[in-house]
Amino acid sequence: MLSLLKVKNLAIVENAQVIFAPGLNIITGETGSGKSVIIGALNLVLGERADHSAVRNGERELTVEAAFALGENSAVGALLEEAGLPPCEEGVLLIRRMVSANGGKCWINDSSSTVATLRRLGELLIDMHGPYDHQSLLSPEYQLSLLDSFGKTSKAHEVYLESYRAHAALIEERKNLLGESGEGIQDEIDRLSYIVEEIDNAALTSEDGESLIERHREACNANAILESGSALIGALNEDDGSVFDMLVIIQQRLSELERIFPDAAEWHNEASSAAIAVQELSRTIQDRMQSIDSDPEALAALEARMELVQRLKRKYGQTLEAIAERRNAAKEKLDRLLSRGQRLASLDGEIAAADKAMRKAGQELTDIRKKAAAKLAEEITKELKPLGFAQSFFEVSVIEREPILSGMDEVVFSFAPNPGEPSMPLRSIASSGEIARVMLAVKSVLAEHDSIPLLVFDEIDSNVGGEIGRAVGEKLRRLSKTHQVISITHLPQVAAFGDAHFSVSKRVEDNRTLAEIKQLNDETRTVELARMLGGSDITSVVLAHAKELILSSRQTSQISQQ
Repeated sequence: MLSLLKVKNLAIVENAQVIFAPGLNIITGETGSGKSVIIGALNLVLGERADHSAVRNGERELTVEAAFALGENSAVGALLEEAGLPPCEEGVLLIRRMVSANGGKCWINDSSSTVATLRRLGELLIDMHGPYDHQSLLSPEYQLSLLDSFGKTSKAHEVYLESYRAHAALIEERKNLLGESGEGIQDEIDRLSYIVEEIDNAALTSEDGESLIERHREACNANAILESGSALIGALNEDDGSVFDMLVIIQQRLSELERIFPDAAEWHNEASSAAIAVQELSRTIQDRMQSIDSDPEALAALEARMELVQRLKRKYGQTLEAIAERRNAAKEKLDRLLSRGQRLASLDGEIAAADKAMRKAGQELTDIRKKAAAKLAEEITKELKPLGFAQSFFEVSVIEREPILSGMDEVVFSFAPNPGEPSMPLRSIASSGEIARVMLAVKSVLAEHDSIPLLVFDEIDSNVGGEIGRAVGEKLRRLSKTHQVISITHLPQVAAFGDAHFSVSKRVEDNRTLAEIKQLNDETRTVELARMLGGSDITSVVLAHAKELILSSRQTSQISQQ
């Protein structure tokens, strides 16, 4: 349920807070008092488009905050998780929306979010019905969902959906094998064959990676490397005055010094080790120089290999692994295309069988829907009679069509509000007042199937009299046993059924108009109903009538609960 709604700087509301109750919440007030601000605030909670013109004159921004006590609501939880938003703490969902000249922001559970996510969330939380807002009953998709909810078609639809997807997958496979127009397959085979052949002919190995780069660098600098290596070998061991020769002399001197200075023995050993190390270093350099190939043909071969590898990288991927993956993918697709004749022949039979299974499951779903449609139409017609449509007729038609995700049917809600008139689609004939009452009848029938927790009815009693208004109030009260209901009404006969009653009024302060929203107690509620009955002239007779309305509505509610 919606437990709290805070509004700041929205139209003529400077600062308001409404704590809603479970059950039926009634909102009343004189024409132009600002009742529409509640609807505007709820629209912002629903993620509707925000307009800076709604910001109270002289203020920079408006804010709307809403708290929903949801308990365990798996649909909301799944959406929050999908959107990467925090879960509800203790089952409470918090929504905040801010609108300013620079745009707007919204937060869900105190985390920044998008209006698109808020709109999806709003579809799970609030269903609004009135002259201009969320007339979902006119949507063919919504009509189908209502029928499915009433007919409990979920299992049959799941069976159909599985067969539909299996059929679609086979069709897609066939399309891929044939190409979009069935042409150009040979060109694709040639292209894939070239890719596979080019990469296979290259016979790439791990040596074509960093090792190839190093070998190419070595070959390019072979002469310089050999020249430097030769100079090093000479300086270390072969030239006159080489490092090795100097170390031999040093060892001789140390041997002489060792006779008169024993500490020199250790120095002699170190010099001997250094001489051995110099010889080993010289041999190592010499061995490596022998492996350096300065042959121009070897360099040309390495350059050709480098060019080949670089060309393949430019075409198929920046690494040897990426090239291999591209080759394998091309080979896999090539094999499928080369064997497409056999697969196509097999697919034709599979598609025919899948189509038969899909249509069989679709027909079973259609049969359930048609049976439910007759029952739903009968019950809605019955609910409409006390709402001012005593001789009306409601019809739910199931029209067969080619298979789509939702099934093989289109659903049309039709309505004949007056005797002697043909039944026509709801969208074509229903006025705003009629559609609101039809929705009330539908909701009364489907109350136990509908998972949306909050229903909002904006002047659902437009253009109806007191007797019908009482019937509207009774249905709203009954509907509020399974949903939280907010009803903006101008009829005291409806208002008398509320579990909580809020009054919207406006006043002028410092030459500025301010709207106030207050919850009424028993005494002030009686006065408000008296105002609705008799205008500003509230007499004892009118007050007595108001008290009688409240008492009568409570008695009616008690009887309906027995």
